[in-house]
Amino acid sequence: MTNNSHTHTAATVKVENLSKSFGRQKVLSNINFSVNPYEVFVIMGPSGSGKTVLLKHIIGLELPDTGKVLINGLDAIEPSTRGQTNTAIVFQGGALFQSMTVFDNLAFYPKEHRLYSKHEIRERVYHTLTMLSLEKDANKYPSNLSGGMRKRVAIARALMMEPQLIVYDEPTSELDPIMGANIAEIIATLKESFAVTTIVVSHDKELVMNIADRVAMLFDGQIKTILPPQELINHNDDCVQEFLNPIINLENPRFKQTVK
Repeated sequence: MTNNSHTHTAATVKVENLSKSFGRQKVLSNINFSVNPYEVFVIMGPSGSGKTVLLKHIIGLELPDTGKVLINGLDAIEPSTRGQTNTAIVFQGGALFQSMTVFDNLAFYPKEHRLYSKHEIRERVYHTLTMLSLEKDANKYPSNLSGGMRKRVAIARALMMEPQLIVYDEPTSELDPIMGANIAEIIATLKESFAVTTIVVSHDKELVMNIADRVAMLFDGQIKTILPPQELINHNDDCVQEFLNPIINLENPRFKQTVK
């Protein structure tokens, strides 16, 4: 089976002057950044900062008030763009088909789109499962797998699309540290094995420091800074430092009643 890198190149993503409000609440305000081919780009920030809404714009599920998202120069909101650029999404909960085996979950996309013969689909499914050490689980159902295993199956299924762009929504949420580290390793190595650009939305600081080429820090719908992880640690912005290194101030009135 040939590697994806022989058939296409990784996507370029450009977010231009993107703003979004819901009613009177401004959720995203003039967001601008570019993601380079093969890059692992992480969007990070506290709860309520607008990360999920930004993610929905990148995958074309949300219509911006102003501005746009371009994937390989095509507007993400156009239905044809996702097919042309092969964008795959790994949702927070995995979003696997519960009534299908692991094998059938992976085979679903190429079967539906009649991309290959039955024999080729089987070969490709087992190749992908083997890459993620899942070949022994091919006939299991998602309900028989741990959270970490389901996440790996979701990643394997995304790879079956031969994507140029993979978007992950909180890939290590609800996983123990060992499985979280395992998922981080998978995400980091995929860009070498596949011609793929990666965007990750996460608040998992350890994951970010291990896999990101660059990190965009999002606060109150605005990007504070975009830096490689090591430079981010030394960034002098108070919001960034408070998020990365939260220190409980015991003199704060909020804590005085609970701390004896």
